[in-house]
Amino acid sequence: MTVLARWLTPRLTSGLTFGLAAACVLAIVTACFLGSTPLPWTRVIAVLFGGGETGEQLVVWSIRLPRAVAAFLVGAALGMSGAALQGLLRNPLAEPGVLGVSATASLAATFSLYYGLVAFSPWILPLAAILGALAATALLALAAIRTRSIVTIILIGVGLSSFAGALMSHLMNLAPNPFSLSDMINWMLGSVANRSAVEIGFALPFMVLGAAILLSTGRGLSALTLGEEAASGVGLDLRKQRILTVLGAGLATGASVALGGAIGFVGIVAPHLVRPFVGHDPARSLIPSALLAGLILVIADIGVRLIPTDNELKLGVVAALMGAPIFVWVAMQRRAIHD
Repeated sequence: MTVLARWLTPRLTSGLTFGLAAACVLAIVTACFLGSTPLPWTRVIAVLFGGGETGEQLVVWSIRLPRAVAAFLVGAALGMSGAALQGLLRNPLAEPGVLGVSATASLAATFSLYYGLVAFSPWILPLAAILGALAATALLALAAIRTRSIVTIILIGVGLSSFAGALMSHLMNLAPNPFSLSDMINWMLGSVANRSAVEIGFALPFMVLGAAILLSTGRGLSALTLGEEAASGVGLDLRKQRILTVLGAGLATGASVALGGAIGFVGIVAPHLVRPFVGHDPARSLIPSALLAGLILVIADIGVRLIPTDNELKLGVVAALMGAPIFVWVAMQRRAIHD
């Protein structure tokens, strides 16, 4: 695989990106044909081209398509964030959860559920998740300004994650009724069921802004593969690089939590699978990692809808069941190569 990675050129990397983009479009379209409500494929095609009955249009345009798009966007945000953080920290285990952004966003969302704030407006929940992610991002950005140590930033992130997790457990332990507890647990397990175009539109600007910031850090991420001293020697502003990467990952991750709840592993797995095919260049891996992570979550969500269970499985659970074995396999392959 290492020989192949050295052989691949930027042109082939573009081919990989195009192939993944085509696969994502195909998966999203396929998701419109599959679901718990049986619809003949001819009727679905008619709906996609502007025909069909009102009920069929409702199923496809208001339920299946927004759900598939939401799954893709959540995966893309997590995949790109994971690739950028792995490049910044030069740590293959880095992902949005390692800096505590996901946990803090989830804590803020759980807080709004615990105190019944969502009763005032359905927008309270996603807004709380984004504000929680921005609060964690601001703290990490401040740490990046005040310290030169990557290890310090990681330790702060681990502390944030642990503290947020403890508070979430405390809120669930003190849940005033079973319904509140059920809502909190469902949020923590992750799901894109019943997401509407309006909810996607609310989270999308934050995702786009976060992705734009991360893409702007690509040259710096490539320079960091030489080491911090060498990167600084070629003119890279390490402090600015850390701030922008953390800020971009925080915005994208917060928006993903606001849209789909807490979903793990995809931010680690996608960059690992992509990296050998882009010459182990973090900058080249950003877009392919986003596309692959989005593809993984769309496929996982199709599985969620088709698996015959009394209660629908949560996307976060299925994503972990898919991602964990892949991650273990990739880790074993890396160990075999190094040995």
